[in-house]
Amino acid sequence: MWIIVGLGNPGKKYRTTRHNIGFLVLEEFARRNRIGWRERKSIAQIGEGELAGQELLLMEPMVYMNRSGAAVRQFWNRWTGAESMVVVHDDMDLPFGRMRIKKGGGSGGHKGVRSVIDELATADFLRLKMGIGRPELEEAPEEYVLSRFSSVRREQLQEFVELGAEALECIVREGPVRAMNRFNIQRQHTESADRREEKDNERNEDEE
Repeated sequence: MWIIVGLGNPGKKYRTTRHNIGFLVLEEFARRNRIGWRERKSIAQIGEGELAGQELLLMEPMVYMNRSGAAVRQFWNRWTGAESMVVVHDDMDLPFGRMRIKKGGGSGGHKGVRSVIDELATADFLRLKMGIGRPELEEAPEEYVLSRFSSVRREQLQEFVELGAEALECIVREGPVRAMNRFNIQRQHTESADRREEKDNERNEDEE
C-alpha cells in the first residue's frame, strides 16, 4: 500500500498559495485516477483507491503546515511503513517548473516536512519536491510561500501540477528509481524571461 501525502494549509485563504502546491498535485492525481475524498475526524481529507494493482491512501492534513506530522502519524502507524510513503511539497531551492524525487534527507527548512520527520521519528520516506523558486531579496520567505502565484506563473501552474501527478503515477507504477530517472531532469521555465514578463505585467496593472 502507498500513502501519498500532499502538504498545504487548510482553508480557502491558502488554496492557491505557493505553499499549497502539494495539495494541488495530490488533487490532480486523485482526479486522474477517479479517487474521491472524504473527511476523517477533521484531521485530514483522505481518498482510497487503486493504481496498477496497488492500494492507495491519499491524504491532505487539515491542520496547519507545522502540525502536519501529527495527522500523518495516525494513518502511517495504522496502515503502512515509511518505505511506501510519498510526501508532496513545495521547495524554494528548486526553480518553478522543476521537480525532484528524493528519498530521505533533512527537511530543507520546510516546516511541514520537519513536522512529519519529528512525528514519525524517521526521515526515510520519499519526497516529491515541487519547485516554487525563491522570493526577491526584499520579500521574506514566510510571506512568499503564503502568497499567490503571479499571473505568469498561474498560466504555467496547471501544466506543472499535471507533471507532478504524472510523477506520482510513475512512482506507483514503475517504482521510485525509474521515476527519479525520468522526472528529476526536466525542462524548467526560463527564469529571466518570466521575471521580465512579471515585471511588465506589474507595470501594466499599476498603469490601469
